Amino acid sequence: MTKPLLDIYADLHSIAEPAWNEHKTAAYIANYLKSLPGFEVQTGLAGGTGVVAVMKGKMPGEKVGFRADIDALLFNKDGKTTAIHACGHDSHASMLLAFADQISKTGINRGELKLIFQPAEEVDTGSRAVIKDKVVDDLDWLFAMHLRPVQELKPNECCPLLQHGSNYIMEAVIHGKGAHAGRPHLAVNTAEIAVQIINAVNSLREDPSIQHSAKVTKIVAGGKSLNTIPDSCEIAFDLRAQTNEIMRSLISKITSIIEEVPKLYGGSSEIKAPEGVPAAEIDEDAIRVAKNALVKVVGAENIVDKLVSPGADDFHFYKLHKPTLKAAYMGIGCGLTPGLHDPEMHFDQEALYKGPKIYQEIVNQLLM
Repeated sequence: MTKPLLDIYADLHSIAEPAWNEHKTAAYIANYLKSLPGFEVQTGLAGGTGVVAVMKGKMPGEKVGFRADIDALLFNKDGKTTAIHACGHDSHASMLLAFADQISKTGINRGELKLIFQPAEEVDTGSRAVIKDKVVDDLDWLFAMHLRPVQELKPNECCPLLQHGSNYIMEAVIHGKGAHAGRPHLAVNTAEIAVQIINAVNSLREDPSIQHSAKVTKIVAGGKSLNTIPDSCEIAFDLRAQTNEIMRSLISKITSIIEEVPKLYGGSSEIKAPEGVPAAEIDEDAIRVAKNALVKVVGAENIVDKLVSPGADDFHFYKLHKPTLKAAYMGIGCGLTPGLHDPEMHFDQEALYKGPKIYQEIVNQLLM
């Protein structure tokens, strides 16, 4: 039995689950989709909690995907670790399920529609699990949307290009030689080497017209014996860049610094493979389709053409995996305060009704 959109939202909000543990959420989504005519539903994908629904048209045509993330965040509340949907993923899934209900009544004329409910976005690994299962390999188009805070979009504003930046973490261990602090000539001081590495990273220069940063977020050396020179030091950097080209340059240069600087002092290093997410790769065709849909729903006067966000999202792995994929990530204004990833996050739930309408307008352009 189908439900009103806000009832779906209330259901999903009440069963919030963290990354890779979205079992109740996946079951709810799968059961809902199975109750609708016209869909072939696949479960157990992308590590076990991914759900995909496919609808085929009467004639050949484009293959279009819509993706919604489904995991929640963990917070310490009243002394307990609690999962809370503080990033709007329950909203995204609700809008896509309501659209599925809507499109099941009419079907599509041509091509294929694929609805992807993706786990583990918050830990930046869910989309790669979807990719591993070849879910997007046959798609021509892929769209997603995300609620935006009032600092970015006003309540009725929408954006066809949510331009996330790239965010990577680099970690390393510096190895040296310990000794009594009174005999520094016998040591290779890893704390001092780490300082030299940090200074070198701070001196890096990239294109100043493109937002980017590299800053140390961890440095751990020595123990309780403060008169002993430490023989190892852990170090970490948070890297941000608005383009993948800048990010690749930062990673390459910092890797060289971490590898080479310790050698100057007789030390060595071990670098952990960088972990993170890429920046948005712009696709003008997908942005045009998304903008046309948004104009139909909220009017041209409420369109913000581009929203450059310091945040990141693993959605952008999809286009890196398949460069020919026409992908766009939309931003939806909804009066969201105080901000994303705040356990007290709230928004105007009536704004969710825009979601199914936007998806329908995209389908009207590509599959009808």
